[in-house]
Amino acid sequence: NPSLPTAAEKVTSLGKDWHRPCLRCEKCNKTLTSGGHAEHDGKPYCNHPCYAALFGPKGFGRGGAESHTFK
Repeated sequence: NPSLPTAAEKVTSLGKDWHRPCLRCEKCNKTLTSGGHAEHDGKPYCNHPCYAALFGPKGFGRGGAESHTFK
């Protein structure tokens, strides 16, 4: 099956197998290493700056208390 990665090009992250070139930050498209990134809703992000910018301290309190959102 050509769509499945071979062991040499496979990287397992977020409980899934990825082709090594396909494990990229959703925001900046940088290639990521297994375990060297953050995850949100099952999508990979580089830890800094993307994940921190998108879901960092300003994103805490997702229950709706967004009184300290930075503009």
